[in-house]
Amino acid sequence: QVQLVESGGGLVQPGGSLTLACAASRSILSFNVMAWYRQAPGTQRELVAAITSGGFTTHADSVKGRFTISRDTVKDMVYLQMNSLEPEDTAVYYCKGQERRPLVPYDYWGQGTQVTVSS
Repeated sequence: QVQLVESGGGLVQPGGSLTLACAASRSILSFNVMAWYRQAPGTQRELVAAITSGGFTTHADSVKGRFTISRDTVKDMVYLQMNSLEPEDTAVYYCKGQERRPLVPYDYWGQGTQVTVSS
């Protein structure tokens, strides 16, 4: 059973920084894509950033220039460096691993970590 475990969330003041980490129970290179999503109360889960097995990255427009996704393929970890945090970034952040399958990709999700940006 694949496990993804997020850590690093917490309470931070506006303008502050946090680094989220996602630990995978198997090689992250076995996933087609590793990604960070977030979900605020009353909203749909949205993509924040993603990194492909080939190392290509993408970031949502709302976080470009402030957040950076990265990975450590030796430790099987994926990170989300978050700078210049805003109250609008408050949400539960989830790590997702998309597995290649013959017909339809399969998504594994972590349990989420809360990020609260408030003074």
